[in-house]
Amino acid sequence: MSSQPRIFLESHHLKNQCTGFGQFNYWLIKKLSEQNKDYKLIVNAKKREYLSDFKDVTYHRYFPVSRYKPFRTWKKYELWHSLNQNTKTEPRFNIPYLLTIHDVILMEQHNPSRDDKSWIHINEKIERSNMITYISEYAKKTTNHYFDIPSHIEQKVIYNGNPVEALPAIKNIKTEVDINKPFLFSIGQFMERKNFHVLLPMMEKLKDYNLVLAGNNNKEYGEMVKQQIEKYNLQDRVFLVGKISEEEKHYYLQNCAAFVFPSLFEGFGLPPIEAMAYGKPIFMSNKTSLSEIGGDDAFYWDNFDPESMLKVFENGMNAVSENKAAWESKLITRAKSFNWDKTAAEYLEVYDRILRNS
Repeated sequence: MSSQPRIFLESHHLKNQCTGFGQFNYWLIKKLSEQNKDYKLIVNAKKREYLSDFKDVTYHRYFPVSRYKPFRTWKKYELWHSLNQNTKTEPRFNIPYLLTIHDVILMEQHNPSRDDKSWIHINEKIERSNMITYISEYAKKTTNHYFDIPSHIEQKVIYNGNPVEALPAIKNIKTEVDINKPFLFSIGQFMERKNFHVLLPMMEKLKDYNLVLAGNNNKEYGEMVKQQIEKYNLQDRVFLVGKISEEEKHYYLQNCAAFVFPSLFEGFGLPPIEAMAYGKPIFMSNKTSLSEIGGDDAFYWDNFDPESMLKVFENGMNAVSENKAAWESKLITRAKSFNWDKTAAEYLEVYDRILRNS
């Protein structure tokens, strides 16, 4: 083995940091590049400028054709790290291989047969792995439910970090939302599994608050949400603000009364942690990985009956109001426990372990 083993990071999701995959790729590689002393990191990306924030990494240009077996790279690496379960680019040779699994939501939603392409794709990645890392205990549990993990493959949970630090108060920003009235906030890709629509019947009963929902607007789901807003006569109290800037996101996080997140499927769940960084009360579904993220410092909806949701919300806000400073301190501390420096250090230890045993 050379003095600097080469680690290939399959990472072309860098182009879209509005997604969980993009955030994971960016922050993990950034922190790996800052801490790494022993390896040569080769980053697979479509454009060189995607690597501008990284220290001492080598650029490998991603070509779509490399997803097909005849066009796989002829270069051999000491370790290949597939940064999520959906990546299509693979090594040509049988070399040490690390797979990071974020979720198996497709399996949960559709329960495909073992003849289905989506199942076969992930299973092939599992079978070639020396080790599998997961971003949550829930991701590990569900992967082991849908796939037979060979006993020789080591499995480890490494939580993502939190890239958000609370900013000084943002002022003089123009938004379409009047924040003089208390409001709830949520953000995420606007799709059915985010379950935003269940908030609307609760909002009809929660007269003292507005609701701001941010995120890319899936046309079909967005139209359904708009129809529900009209059904409950919430046009003046629920605001769909679409895709927003980082500054706008921080502005809403700073000024909201609470953060709400009724999502049905999350491999990790970064938005609630971002809200915790500002000490905001968190109300989430108790589905998938979210209880790992919030722990005992968040409030959970066991079901989406409007009366039940309202009761959880009101009881939670009353509990917070009894000792607001203590709640804020707990939430900020929990947000800080998700740390990208720690995450990167754990991945470097994984690289060490795989290479020692290869």
